[in-house]
Amino acid sequence: KTLRRYVMEKVLKCKDVGVKCDFVARGKTEEEVLKKASEHAKKAHDVDEVTEEYLNSWRKLIRNA
Repeated sequence: KTLRRYVMEKVLKCKDVGVKCDFVARGKTEEEVLKKASEHAKKAHDVDEVTEEYLNSWRKLIRNA
């Protein structure tokens, strides 16, 4: 019998950060989710620089899908 490992998808929603936006960053790792969230924040929400403070606060809001 073969055991399969399932990787839980991780998600971070703009709404969880307190922004009225339907964007959801998805990925297999926290780093992947944070990268997508950072790119979205810069493009959609005029964030000039994603600081370590942003990343640390966002990291706490990432959930398993």
